[in-house]
Amino acid sequence: MNNINKEELTMNKLTKIGASALCGSLAAISAANAGDLTATGSAGITWMSNEDSTTGNPIGMVSAVSFTGSGELDNGWGVTLSIAHNDKNAYSNSYINIALPGVGDVRIDQGVSGTGIHRMDDMTPTVWEEADGAGLSATINKISGVSAGTNIEVTPTELMPDGLTARIAFAKDADSGQANDKATGGVSGMAGSGYDITLQANSDLLGVDGLDIYVGMSEVEQYQNAGSVSGDRSERVYGIKYAAGGFTLGYQQTDEETGLTSGTDYENTAYGITFNVNDDLSIGYNFTESDEKGQGNPTAEAMSIQAAYTMGGATISIAEVEVDNQAYSTAASADLSSTIVKLGLAF
Repeated sequence: MNNINKEELTMNKLTKIGASALCGSLAAISAANAGDLTATGSAGITWMSNEDSTTGNPIGMVSAVSFTGSGELDNGWGVTLSIAHNDKNAYSNSYINIALPGVGDVRIDQGVSGTGIHRMDDMTPTVWEEADGAGLSATINKISGVSAGTNIEVTPTELMPDGLTARIAFAKDADSGQANDKATGGVSGMAGSGYDITLQANSDLLGVDGLDIYVGMSEVEQYQNAGSVSGDRSERVYGIKYAAGGFTLGYQQTDEETGLTSGTDYENTAYGITFNVNDDLSIGYNFTESDEKGQGNPTAEAMSIQAAYTMGGATISIAEVEVDNQAYSTAASADLSSTIVKLGLAF
């Protein structure tokens, strides 16, 4: 051991210095890219009483947990990851959002309601849920765009004038399954590639306080065959909302050309009005109807009167819902009514 020469000692010192410098560099990179991960959740208890059908056990439980991570890259890009789990820990929605300075957001989404025209399937004002969303559904066909498949949505916020939000969503396979790392979603239906374009304008652009206008369109290619498909699927939405004082009113129209050889198309109308009695209590009325064209079936309708009262982190909501011609059926069993009560807890 006493025969170690000066050259070996020098090399050992250089190695230690290099290792220390490398560790310091890695620490600096780690600190620069450090982000935050947060978890939020909510819980609730529901009671649903059906008046025109068998209720069974009326007690339900609501649970939702969301994980959100965010950070900033050295080049200034902001990155956000969101993973949502709903009742019984079921996977609901996940997305990665990249904020590009000077441009806007690019979002890679796996879910069924977070992007494209689907977010506009019913944007009428509510105090709790849309007309047929509080537990008793009219089972109507609504616009969906490319949201069923993993899609990429671009929101060029910083390239648009104040008060105008544009979104463009694209999916290579608009009804494919959700793909994991280094995998493909496969082919699960007749839809191919498609795109959605939506525009929302608020008072900053329109010059009228409380006024919002929104429009959207979707075009999805479909594999045509003589048996069931004769064309592509097209969807449109037009809507308006206006808030004044404690009142908010909204109306919207959606249209869908299914491209099916049956000639079945859908035209949906929805409207709603809400009123904030005070900071804690809100009441509202919502209505939606869907006309299934080309089949001679009746119009499916849903009407709901709702109220919500908040006290601290708890919210009590109640809805009276009536459905006529559920799933476009004339059967007596297709006319339903229900009362739904929910105690919601946020944490």
